[in-house]
Amino acid sequence: MIDDFGINEMLGMQQALQEKYKDKWKPICPDRGKDQLLWMIGEIGEVIDVIKKHSNEDVSQDGELRELLVEELSDVLMYYNDVLLCYEISAEELKQSYTRKFEKNMNRW
Repeated sequence: MIDDFGINEMLGMQQALQEKYKDKWKPICPDRGKDQLLWMIGEIGEVIDVIKKHSNEDVSQDGELRELLVEELSDVLMYYNDVLLCYEISAEELKQSYTRKFEKNMNRW
């Protein structure tokens, strides 16, 4: 069985990266949030490029393409978690908001 890989673990990993490179990278703070969002959008573009340039079947089944897709999606998540850190959004706060949105969508139609 595969262990769950949750938001708290990802946030911890991002905090470790930020700490390691604190002398090279700008500090995580609200002023940096917009930049991280823009970088995340760039990474989403790279995900789209992988999918756009290959068939859905190839991306799903070709080991190298699938690895590339997952790597690019990981980049997106890294920037996403940086944004959460920039605005000090906790896993609990995210869970509450996500749950409310889920329930709203479940009752939409």
